[in-house]
Amino acid sequence: MLLGQVVGTVVATRKEPELAGLRLLVVRELDAAYAATGKAIVAVDAVGAGDGEVVLFAAGSSARLTAATKDRPVDHVIMAIVDSVEVGGKTVFEKYPEAA
Repeated sequence: MLLGQVVGTVVATRKEPELAGLRLLVVRELDAAYAATGKAIVAVDAVGAGDGEVVLFAAGSSARLTAATKDRPVDHVIMAIVDSVEVGGKTVFEKYPEAA
């Protein structure tokens, strides 16, 4: 699994029929300290992620193992929306900081 942040949406009116009904989002990969790596990918959204949210995504053959992507031609899938990230005992990301 990889950590990323949703930074955009992809709209494709003409596409492979097996991709119909799937929402495509642009995700910028993050490192463990919540810093952008500069690499952006397009991923199928399997969990209803929104713009700016920090997510976990899978790549390669693992991306085709969710209920939304089973046997579909995808390389990346968003499979979780992150609530917090802690590295070395320090919280580097908190979705709801007021709840802490």
